[in-house]
Amino acid sequence: MVIVSKKRMIETQRVATIVISEVLAGASLTNVLQKYWHAHSSLSDQQRGAIQDISYGVLRFYGQINTVLGLLLKKPLWDQKLHCLLLVGLYQLQFSRTSAHAVVNHAVSTSLSLSCDKGAKGLINAVLRNFIRQREDLLKTTAKNEVGKYSHPQWWIDKLRGQYPSDYKIMLKINNQHPPMTLRVNQRKIKVAEYQAQLNISNITTELLWGGALKLTQPVAIEKLPGFHKGLVSIQDAGAQLAAPLLDVHSGMRVLDACAAPGGKSSHLLELTEIELTVLDHSPERLIKVKQNLTRLGLKKCHIICGNAANPIEWWDGKLFDRILADVPCSASGVVRHHPDIKWLRRESDLSQFTTTQKMILNSLWQTLARDGKLLYVTCSVFIEENRSQIEEFLHHHSDARTLSLSCGKTSNGQLFPNSQHDGFFYALLHKI
Repeated sequence: MVIVSKKRMIETQRVATIVISEVLAGASLTNVLQKYWHAHSSLSDQQRGAIQDISYGVLRFYGQINTVLGLLLKKPLWDQKLHCLLLVGLYQLQFSRTSAHAVVNHAVSTSLSLSCDKGAKGLINAVLRNFIRQREDLLKTTAKNEVGKYSHPQWWIDKLRGQYPSDYKIMLKINNQHPPMTLRVNQRKIKVAEYQAQLNISNITTELLWGGALKLTQPVAIEKLPGFHKGLVSIQDAGAQLAAPLLDVHSGMRVLDACAAPGGKSSHLLELTEIELTVLDHSPERLIKVKQNLTRLGLKKCHIICGNAANPIEWWDGKLFDRILADVPCSASGVVRHHPDIKWLRRESDLSQFTTTQKMILNSLWQTLARDGKLLYVTCSVFIEENRSQIEEFLHHHSDARTLSLSCGKTSNGQLFPNSQHDGFFYALLHKI
């Protein structure tokens, strides 16, 4: 049993090291993990959980861990896998309950399976054991560096400080916490109170936030959610659940959900009332996920189209929409708790590309909106240039547009900041007069 446990730990460290290495080279954490789940079907659920915990944890606290590693190394490492293996070891020593002795010994063995340089074993031993001995002083020194203290890129820290001088510290702190797991009850099939009762029977406790949003006290596996595969409930952040009600749809309306994949907001719209919904996304692969979600929920009455929201001539039939949901591509700076790799993959220069794309989509979709219609502009960002500034510029160039007050009181001028209940989003409801 001990040998099996050791082998599993080494394999866990090995896969986590490769995952982190690929992400730091520019790949999406979600995509890399999915690739490895398919390639390593023999991994147990426990191993997958451990690999995911380490991968997310290292990226969540990469600023701190990498700064510590820099203090422990006499010179930079050229071997990227060895560098990432040391990050894994430091994360486990600092944040996991695995014994320090096991972490160090397994990391040495893992270096052999990764074909690291001959001197790697001695280096790993020295670095990790020096951290154990000098932990307190190293963490104090690391905290003097903002990247080490907040585990965000310096440009991100500077931007939040400039845009939210009173709130940026708490925003950075929240970004490094585990996200809440929130459900959306399909009220076409079951009442919220009835589903909550089913959860209680399964010893799953929840808090009702608003609408059909239930926040779980402790996250659970999807398989443990009563009726999930029967479409009784979906997993969706509570902040994202505001979108469909804010669009103010009514029975019989012609509605467009642009940039719709993976379909959480589309399905929510269909759960609210009978509408003629067009679901649009530029990715055929992501639209497969939309279809799967709609099928699971028993919601099939919609038109699914693959096309570019910024170029309606590709897909629009010329009939105006009464309502449009424009959930535009963005930096995703409001959802880094769910996707900690975003902090390290984004560059400040990416923002100008996002704002250009957002502007093109907003201007193009406006042409397809009927008079007296409403368009809900949505991002999962907290950066002002993607949000408030984007809407101000749009209003300046469109005399037929007005902003409407949002029906919920959860936002600050449309901005929903991440907290213990939800992620960060921006909402602006535009009325075509």
